[in-house]
Amino acid sequence: MNRKPDPERLDADNPEWTADEVANAKSFSDLNTSLRKKLASRTRGPQKAPTKTQVSVRLSTEVLDYFKASGNGWQTRLDEALKEYVREHQ
Repeated sequence: MNRKPDPERLDADNPEWTADEVANAKSFSDLNTSLRKKLASRTRGPQKAPTKTQVSVRLSTEVLDYFKASGNGWQTRLDEALKEYVREHQ
């Protein structure tokens, strides 16, 4: 299945590798150990001002369907409805 590349799909900023480049490429495991650890351990840092806590909650299907039916952002709308309930019942 050796096909010519489609000129419409070629990316000038990311050209296809030459045989020399492929032959001289190094695998991730061949990288310097400290560099490999640095690249492998990248994670997002802590939030500057965490405002929410992640929890697992079981909701009735009726409630879940109601909020999901209004599209993306349903979790935020559910949070707002719960905050309103808390304000009214304090």
